[in-house]
Amino acid sequence: MTRPRILIADDHSIVLAGLMKLVEGEGQVVGAVEDGRMLVTEAQTLRPDIILLDISMPLLNGLDAARQLKKLVPESKLIFLTMHATPTYAAEAFKAGASAYLLKRSAASELRQAIQAVMRGQHYLTPLITKDVLAAVLHSAPGESVPHRPPTALTPRQREVLQLVAEGKSAKAIASILNISVKTVEFHKARIMEDLGLHSTADLTRYAIAEGLISL
Repeated sequence: MTRPRILIADDHSIVLAGLMKLVEGEGQVVGAVEDGRMLVTEAQTLRPDIILLDISMPLLNGLDAARQLKKLVPESKLIFLTMHATPTYAAEAFKAGASAYLLKRSAASELRQAIQAVMRGQHYLTPLITKDVLAAVLHSAPGESVPHRPPTALTPRQREVLQLVAEGKSAKAIASILNISVKTVEFHKARIMEDLGLHSTADLTRYAIAEGLISL
């Protein structure tokens, strides 16, 4: 089997360094980035065989980055390596186009297994998440067992604005990042608060943290 070209994304430099060392026996690391937007940019340039990414990343979370990547570089296989162990996150990752889902507390050997599996065209789910529970989440009705509106109920642009607001970016900074007007940013923020039933920037931040869009 040809050694795959691998692009890694994680917002912790030490984790990045460790991952690069860990996967070098399975493939060629062609790049390493620390935020979701740079990941999307580099993926289009490098066209890697495998993209190893986290869910909680600055500027653009891994789930929304994955949705963009599946459109922009559909040939790249996505492997999530994250701290989020709930089946709901795993389900959303596979819906977004993931080929594998592992936890950061998984054994190192699992990552090698996942890489080999996705290169054979298979999917891989860490045994740390019960497959039966994941299947139930994947096949549940929209909104079932969810007491509030999940981030997926928002539009992709609203999720981008929500994450950047929660990261403490000003309306002007968000406008610059997303290449939209400040007025449009404020409009999206108001709609998000209305749709989620939230009333302040602090509420939005707490929601984003709880939903894994950003990490502390």
